Amino acid sequence: MNRRDPRQALDVLHVFCDAEGRHGNALGVVRDPRACPDEASRQAFAAELGFSETLFVDDPERGTVDIYTPGLRLPFAGHPLVGAAWLLDLEELNPPAGTVWARGDGEFTWITARAEWAPPRTLERFPDPAAVDALPAPPPGEGWLYAWAWEDEAAGRVRARAFPRRDDGIVEDEATGAAALLLTERLGRALNITQGRGSQILTAPGPDGTVEIGGRVRLASPAPVRARGMQGPAPVPARRLTVADALRMMT
Repeated sequence: MNRRDPRQALDVLHVFCDAEGRHGNALGVVRDPRACPDEASRQAFAAELGFSETLFVDDPERGTVDIYTPGLRLPFAGHPLVGAAWLLDLEELNPPAGTVWARGDGEFTWITARAEWAPPRTLERFPDPAAVDALPAPPPGEGWLYAWAWEDEAAGRVRARAFPRRDDGIVEDEATGAAALLLTERLGRALNITQGRGSQILTAPGPDGTVEIGGRVRLASPAPVRARGMQGPAPVPARRLTVADALRMMT
C-alpha cells in the first residue's frame, strides 16, 4: 500500500481532562495504517511526537490498535485506550494485551481492563498531598514511580503524580491510566484521582479481577502541542484538527 505522511493522519487528544476541559494527557492517534505500516516506523514517529504515548489504528471497525511510548511498544496503556474509545466511538478495542470493553457515560468514556495487563509500577504512598506535590521531577531512584496520597480517604479521593524515570524524554506523565488501574486493584475500591497539574481519572473495581477506568477526552487545538517531554498548556474543546493544523504543529 502507498505510504502516507503520518502527520496527515494525526489526531491529537487530551485524555483525563478536568471538569472544565483543562489538563489531560496528550495523545497522538494515527488512524491510517498506511502512514506507519511497521513497528520501526511507528516507533520513530512516536519518538518524533514525544508524547507519553502514541496510538496507531490498524482496524477502526474491530478496534485493533498498537501503542508506543517514545522508546518502546506497549501491550496495554490506559489513557491511549480511553482516548481511542472516545475518538473511534467503539465498544471494543483490541490492543496486544487482549480485548478491552468501552462505554460512554455522559461526559466520561470508560474502559474495562485487567490489572495484569498493566506494566509494573512502584506504587508509593506518601503521608499527604503536600508531600506528593513537593517531589522533584523526577524524584531520585530508578524505575516507574507512582506517588500517591489520600486527599479524602472516606470519599476515595487521591492525589497522584507519575514518573517514568526512563531515558525517553518524558520526565512526568500527566495522567496514567495503567497506574490508576493498579492502585485500584491494590486498594479494592473506587477512586477519584487528581494527577499531575490537575487531570482527573475515575476508577472502579469490577468482577473477575477487572477494573474500569474513566475520564473526559477533548480534541486538542494546535496550541497545547509543545516540545518533546512536555504536555503543554490546558487544551481547549476544539474543532477536529485539519491536515494543515497537524503539519503546522509538527514544524
